[in-house]
Amino acid sequence: MIDRRAVVDPSANVHEDARIGPYAVIGADVEIGPGCRVDAHAVIRGPTRMGADNHIFSFASVGDDPQDKKYGGERTELVIGERNTIREYCTINRGTVQDQGVTVVGNDNWIMAYSHIAHDCVVGDHTIFANNASIAGHVHIGDHVLLGGFTAVHQHCRIGESALCSMFSYVTKDIPAYVTVSGRPVRPRGINVEGLKRRGFTADAIRNIRDAYRVVYRQGASLEDALAELLARVESQPELEPFASSLTHGSRGVVR
Repeated sequence: MIDRRAVVDPSANVHEDARIGPYAVIGADVEIGPGCRVDAHAVIRGPTRMGADNHIFSFASVGDDPQDKKYGGERTELVIGERNTIREYCTINRGTVQDQGVTVVGNDNWIMAYSHIAHDCVVGDHTIFANNASIAGHVHIGDHVLLGGFTAVHQHCRIGESALCSMFSYVTKDIPAYVTVSGRPVRPRGINVEGLKRRGFTADAIRNIRDAYRVVYRQGASLEDALAELLARVESQPELEPFASSLTHGSRGVVR
């Protein structure tokens, strides 16, 4: 299943069910799981570990050195889960020793052409990166997040689950779970109702999230007071826990 024109390092571990296209380059210390497909001219460098059924399209660069001037050749890695689609000209870099030394991409992500995932990022499951979406180093992206085309995310930002960034968004602070933002820099526009419906959230749960959004963004309360009110509701409205949690864990401050 390896095209004779591909270049595969002898130390690479390519599963017999994987398909490697012509002129693809698979470097040393790369592990490619079953059912993966690496198209022509894609480059995967290690240390990189990739699970099953990923599709890497032509001219993607996966697992190369971090774009960080502090990087001095240390051993760092990239870990990719299963069933990810990584389209043409995407770039995904390994981690740095200044963080955990690893970049992580979860499962079932749809990463469109020219997107960039920098060093030490953590990307959850079921995300969508539209064309040219770019996240800087140390960014954390929650499950089911959607980044519109040309979205740019500043380093160390966190984006909570099911958040949505509209096209051309410029993110410089944390975005709580479920929140829709747009603008340069971004401003909150409401909650991601359609995304929540697609995930199967009930009408009652969506109403509770909408009410929680009003507490944080419409009542003029301080973030501390708003968070205290949300935490009081979490026991009876568990869908609020991701929203409340995403208001507290970051270092960049919260978009308000």
